[in-house]
Amino acid sequence: MNDISYDVRIHGIEKRKNAEGAVTSYRLSWKVAGKPWKERFGTAAQADAFRSELMTAARRGEAFSLATGRPASWAREQSALRWYAFTLAYVDTKWPYASPNHRRGIAEALTDATEALLTGDCGHSREARRAALRWAYSARVRDNEDPPTDLIPVIRWLETNTIPMTALATRGTGAALVRNALTRISQTKEGKAAAANTANRKRMVLNNAMEYACEIGVLSSNPLKAVKWTKPRTLTSVDPRVVINTDQARRFLAAVEAHSERGKRMKAFFGCMYYAGLRPEEAVDLRREHLISLPEAAEEWGEMRLTNAEPRSGSRWTNNGKPRERRSLKHRADGDTRPVPIHPDLVALLRSHLVAYGVGAEGRVFVGPRNGLMTDRAYLKVFHDARAKAFTKEEAASPLMDVPYSLRHAAVSTWLRTAGDPAQVAEWAGHSVAVLLRVYAKCIHGMEKEALRRIWDATRR
Repeated sequence: MNDISYDVRIHGIEKRKNAEGAVTSYRLSWKVAGKPWKERFGTAAQADAFRSELMTAARRGEAFSLATGRPASWAREQSALRWYAFTLAYVDTKWPYASPNHRRGIAEALTDATEALLTGDCGHSREARRAALRWAYSARVRDNEDPPTDLIPVIRWLETNTIPMTALATRGTGAALVRNALTRISQTKEGKAAAANTANRKRMVLNNAMEYACEIGVLSSNPLKAVKWTKPRTLTSVDPRVVINTDQARRFLAAVEAHSERGKRMKAFFGCMYYAGLRPEEAVDLRREHLISLPEAAEEWGEMRLTNAEPRSGSRWTNNGKPRERRSLKHRADGDTRPVPIHPDLVALLRSHLVAYGVGAEGRVFVGPRNGLMTDRAYLKVFHDARAKAFTKEEAASPLMDVPYSLRHAAVSTWLRTAGDPAQVAEWAGHSVAVLLRVYAKCIHGMEKEALRRIWDATRR
């Protein structure tokens, strides 16, 4: 069997102290087949007793479970593996190959489903949810940090108070449990209907987890396939109401510059989104080496070649423990690049920016207020203030450019409307042609009359 191991190494008990040096708990650590496991106890006696039990089992030559880290004789039969323990194993399996944002998505989906698959009421559901998201479903945090002291009782409770996996395969009750989980992932924490994209994304995670259960022999078939679930309809195309025109873009960039000294440093940052269609995480990662050509002559186009992006995922989901982690470009393999033309107006903005501010650490074109990484908090404040100042009362109350990403939508829709070559635009934007046409289908304004004229010319007598 590949779910047990006899390779067990049990270490000593470590005293855990607070900032004042007082002992707050006792931690026992051990390894099963090289994988580290930890348990935290309130007293030395409890820790020593648990260690003695592990040592006794190891000396008797008992096999240890790879899923729980405990002797296999302690566990129920594999068929009685509980949902919480299964989800921890699933997270560990997916973690090395998932992006930070996908890891967070997995954790959110599993947390919602776990709420629907509890077997009792712990009396503090908020704490149970916090325990899952803050510690349990982050493999990096769980492997390297003890759970917060106030969450230890909740985590212990979760270990024994979620349904056994066999319940999902039980005729009748299994379908009801699955439907409860699907209902929960389709709602917000407040019980309101979740966005269709969110519900569908979480359903995909849940389905993948069930397929993994079949793969390792915990379930014989995927129980989700036995339940009819209406997939929410999602909006796949950009809403034309969010796309700004040239006059609105110039008003906005002028308001950014007039905002403050911080705004002056961000004018070219937002300009890269509007003129070059960069995603925010691509603009954050822009380096001087990416700017292949910035011609001095007016009205000449430049060129940039993007190599990476730094999406914000949250420190619990990255490998480096920081809110952002540098990764390959979206929808591209490691090492792949993307050429993007630099509009003459953006060439001027970038040249002025580099003269005034130079480059930051690691050759970054844009840095934060204290020469650090450009953060969401820093640029969102300027964005919303400048939007309110640049737009009329009616424009500001509308969905028009409600988030920075809308600047990219304006760039790509302009390219698609004027260039007339979807393949070229798709390369610049980092999309496939099919996705490009589907997402921006409603934003191709100004071409209707030309299309009708051509049809008339082709059909009239």
